[in-house]
Amino acid sequence: MISKKMMQLGKKRSAIRETFEYSKIREQQIGKENVFDFSIGNPSVPAPDCITQTLIDLLKNSNPVELHGYTSAQGDLASRKAVADFIDKTQHAYLDPNYIYLTVGASAALSATFHAISVPDDEIILFAPYFAEYSVFIDSAGAKLVSCPSHSDTLLPDFDALEKLITAHTKAVVVNSPNNPTGVVYPSKTIQQLADILVRKEKEFDSQIFIVSDEPYRELVYDNTVVPYIPAYYTDTIVCYSFSKIWSLPGERIGYVALTPNMRSIDDIYAAICGAGRYLGYICAPSMYQKLMPLCMGATSDIKVYEQNRNILYDALTQYGFSCVHPDGAFYLFVKSPESDANIFCQKAKEFELLLVASDSFGYPGFVRISYCKTTQQILNSLPAFEKLAKSYNLK
Repeated sequence: MISKKMMQLGKKRSAIRETFEYSKIREQQIGKENVFDFSIGNPSVPAPDCITQTLIDLLKNSNPVELHGYTSAQGDLASRKAVADFIDKTQHAYLDPNYIYLTVGASAALSATFHAISVPDDEIILFAPYFAEYSVFIDSAGAKLVSCPSHSDTLLPDFDALEKLITAHTKAVVVNSPNNPTGVVYPSKTIQQLADILVRKEKEFDSQIFIVSDEPYRELVYDNTVVPYIPAYYTDTIVCYSFSKIWSLPGERIGYVALTPNMRSIDDIYAAICGAGRYLGYICAPSMYQKLMPLCMGATSDIKVYEQNRNILYDALTQYGFSCVHPDGAFYLFVKSPESDANIFCQKAKEFELLLVASDSFGYPGFVRISYCKTTQQILNSLPAFEKLAKSYNLK
């Protein structure tokens, strides 16, 4: 016998991955230049020069045994200190490197966090729309996913609904800002309102409710948008971060979990994070990239390309008659489907070789996600297909 649950997860990929794999087949059939794949958030700009040069220097000048050897299970202290120093410099917020755990990207950070804080019957609240894989991470930790709606005009959380959803079983609320799949950034007013609600609910239920802040897109913002640093608003915050997007290194998988230093029971919570890492096999994040961190902290890829792509695509799609909330960050457009069933709309889009992801798996039906982290030329080449798609629905 094998695990049917694991088998089912292996046989049925996420909607994002399913579309991405379809694109590979279609590219072989008709040529990559003829397929407009907007499925996956795979950065299209190169890593910063600092990254490339530092990796070359490390490979040339380091002791190879030390470069590729094990670090401490929770990550090298110098690398964890680099994270803490950078947050102090950029956010004016103190982090203790002894409460930072380096991980194989944000997915490992989130999974370890949910395993660390969850016991049977715990509930974790997500603001829909949300990143689809959260449901897998939460389920694997033995917790229950509770979906809280967002306002359709802003895609910001509906706090009236949240007040009713928080119970004695609520263990955490997940915040993903800038958001995947919408690109929406939660302003400081929203974060403060959330913090006030949770403080009140902690007192009401005599409980500890965490904010799990998922931050792989923290620096990916446009138009001088400010992303509030949530630990500055709420004590019981656990930050899950990845360098994948801002460094254009999604395949290298390096990130961290960081606990807010004045969190209650912090020693036990950090021990649980370490224990979850051990339980899941997430110990010793890639050592060469740990050594890269102190040398390149603060380096960024050229996000002006994404901003240009956003402007081109948003302006064109709204001109063609599509409707979407203007994104301030990340590299996604969340577009209202002309069909009540977005899956039917995605099938229609395929007729024009446009590969989009239906929003059902994001917990918010009726939309599609468009990932615009493509080359600008690819964006421009896709516009005639989008215009034909719009005309097929008589959107104008």
